[in-house]
Amino acid sequence: MKLTTNYRIILLLCLTLGLAPFYPEPHIYGKLKWIAGGAKGMQLMDWVDVVIHGFPWLLLIRLIVIKLKS
Repeated sequence: MKLTTNYRIILLLCLTLGLAPFYPEPHIYGKLKWIAGGAKGMQLMDWVDVVIHGFPWLLLIRLIVIKLKS
């Protein structure tokens, strides 16, 4: 089974890399709030951080869309 279609691995990535660090709030949640607030002061590293922590969630959305289409 391919890694990009294995829902167990994608869920594990979402719950670990996608949410880490967990305290005081999930990292991706804080970055998305920052972007929603206008992204003032965000530097290149912050954008790379959004991509790294957001990629597992994009894989999950992609997998859900594929499952719903079939």
